[in-house]
Amino acid sequence: MSTKRFYLIGFAALMLFDTLTQVFFKLATQHAGPFEPNTAWLLGIVHNGWIFGAMLGYLFAFFTWMTLLKHAPVGPAFAASHLEVVTVLLVSVAYFGERLTLIQVLGGLCIVLGIVFLSFSESKHGDA
Repeated sequence: MSTKRFYLIGFAALMLFDTLTQVFFKLATQHAGPFEPNTAWLLGIVHNGWIFGAMLGYLFAFFTWMTLLKHAPVGPAFAASHLEVVTVLLVSVAYFGERLTLIQVLGGLCIVLGIVFLSFSESKHGDA
């Protein structure tokens, strides 16, 4: 498998696992009701199936991330791992009916542009 394809598949999997983890956390909190610092609320979270999905998502994201770090340069890899912020925003709008503010849109664009600039920088630096 080519390096480019490995990165593409790896980072797509990482974004998927990270995004699913955050969505599962959101669903777990929705089903648990308002936060109350007591045992009953905590037990409600523990017995909630969505929390197990979130834990599995973290586990898969961890192994995906460790695999990527063996091969990818740390700077661009770390930056690309934060694309999850953008994907979670998009899923929140589509699935949970949340609204995006102009600041959130601009922030998401900054994240994407930063990753693009880092990847160009890394590819130019790697060619030297």
